[in-house]
Amino acid sequence: MTDRIEQTKALASVPRMKVLEWLKEPRRHFIHQESGDPETIGVCVTLIAAKLDMSQPTVSRHLEILRRAGFVTVRRIGQWSYYTRSAMGISEYGDWINDNL
Repeated sequence: MTDRIEQTKALASVPRMKVLEWLKEPRRHFIHQESGDPETIGVCVTLIAAKLDMSQPTVSRHLEILRRAGFVTVRRIGQWSYYTRSAMGISEYGDWINDNL
C-alpha cells in the first residue's frame, strides 16, 4: 500500500502541482517536444525543467518524489527520461481522500 502521508507531502509543492497540471494535457503544454508525441511517450525532463525555470537536478528530485508517490511514471529511452501522469495513482489517492476525510 502506498504511504498516504508521503503522497500528501508530494502534493505540498507548487512546482510539483504545476508538473501534474501540465502532464494532464501534455500536448497542450509541451507541443514543441521534437523527440516524440508527449501524450504517447511522456515529456522529457529537460522540457519540464525549462518550463519550471529550474535546474534539471532540482526538477529531477521533484519528479522522483512524484514517482515514489505514484503520481507519475517514468520511461527511459536511451539517455532521456520521459514522464507521464499516473491517472490511476491520482485517482486512487482521491478515492482514499474521499473515503477517509
